[in-house]
Amino acid sequence: MQDYLAQVEKLRKDAAECALVRDLATDQAKRELFDRLASHLKALADQVEQAILQRNVGT
Repeated sequence: MQDYLAQVEKLRKDAAECALVRDLATDQAKRELFDRLASHLKALADQVEQAILQRNVGT
């Protein structure tokens, strides 16, 4: 369980770092790329967290 939570935390940290790069980027294409990366990583973290919660409810 702790492994899953650590992965969720890492995904959220990576998403925050991508958002920071996005905010600091001067190139439009780079901003868009890092915006998509941040969004995807956040969504993935949300999905993993939801799967953990559903698994715990089912047990």
